[in-house]
Amino acid sequence: MSKTLDQYNVVLAKCKDIFTRKTVDYGTAWRVMRVTSITDQIYIKAKRIKTLEETGESKVGEGILPEYIAIINYCIMGLIQLEKGFADDADLNPEEAEALYTKHFEYTRDLMLKKNHDYGEAWREMRTKSLTDMIMMKLLRVKQIEDNSGKTLISEGVDANYHDIINYAVFALIQMGEADA
Repeated sequence: MSKTLDQYNVVLAKCKDIFTRKTVDYGTAWRVMRVTSITDQIYIKAKRIKTLEETGESKVGEGILPEYIAIINYCIMGLIQLEKGFADDADLNPEEAEALYTKHFEYTRDLMLKKNHDYGEAWREMRTKSLTDMIMMKLLRVKQIEDNSGKTLISEGVDANYHDIINYAVFALIQMGEADA
């Protein structure tokens, strides 16, 4: 399990580095997005991964790895939006954004450790394409929950699904060698 934690932390560092550098470039313009718009953006990224997995061809020259990273970072943005609500402008400074990013990623990592223990690291035996399919399924669930105004009868909410999506994307990146030091 310590190998998984080490690999997870390598992926976390890569994703956070990209998030932080983009925050310098763009500020926190994403703060104006409603959670439903973030979900749709994540859906676009997951759909692109699935298309690339099926066709094996990218006409814009970007591969699958940056899309998984984008999924992770958009999910963190979504979790921040769920916590704070959307804003009328880019109301977070880079330090505040990074602190919120770290808080949500650490919570998600801790959740992964608990689930990973109970499931016996079953994800290591899964195909990467199956992880993509799990992300797509979770996104369709999120969209349904959002269409139901966030109400569920017995199911987990949007935040729980975002946490699972992050963890599936991290697992995919680990499987694809992105956690190698």
